Amino acid sequence: MAHSAAVIGSTGLVGSHILTNLITSEAFATVNTISRRPPKAGGLTLKPIVEKDTSAWPPKLAALQPLPTVVISALGTTRAAAGSIAEQWKIDHDLNVELVKAAKAAGCKAFIFISSAGTRSTLSALAPYSKMKNGVEDAIKEASFDHGIILKPGVILGQREQSRAGESIFQSVVRTLGIVSRNIQDSIGQEAEVIARAAVHAAILVEQGKAPAGVWEIDGSEIVRLGRTEWKHGPWPRS
Repeated sequence: MAHSAAVIGSTGLVGSHILTNLITSEAFATVNTISRRPPKAGGLTLKPIVEKDTSAWPPKLAALQPLPTVVISALGTTRAAAGSIAEQWKIDHDLNVELVKAAKAAGCKAFIFISSAGTRSTLSALAPYSKMKNGVEDAIKEASFDHGIILKPGVILGQREQSRAGESIFQSVVRTLGIVSRNIQDSIGQEAEVIARAAVHAAILVEQGKAPAGVWEIDGSEIVRLGRTEWKHGPWPRS
């Protein structure tokens, strides 16, 4: 059977890397995207859907043919970009949860979500951002996909089209620590490219029947392993 994947959030920092690596890996016969603007990547396997009305995304996801084996969501915004926490919640939480439900109802085998580290700690769990991420994680767990995969990176290192408040400072600190020790940097933050490759590697393991069943949470060290240490460049060998 020809395998198909779908990427939501394909125009963002991590999502754009996910899309590029999915296409390059040649592991999926079809790579679908649903986004408000066209993705920059291109390829024969890419089937983009441009839809500015985000409420239409879940039904469009469910209607994809062939049905995606794996759905990957790197969807997220900021309070500044959204205009308020309430508007950010509609994207980061509500839309992601609806996409989870649509993927499950359609019969998708796996859902991969780019979440964030530390959202379950006692203090941070009270923050709106953590509540958004945790709510999506809980929806994935409750959906009982064959494979519910949650990546929990630390500080995401990379250049965004629109900078986020304070992020450049955190990135500078993490990169400075990386000069002292790569291991220290890896424990605090990961390159967007590495996070993306870890997500694609996990998707390929699903396709190959080698991914852990049920919920698989991938933390920083495992992101580095999947996305850098064990990453195979170029077209991925078929099993």
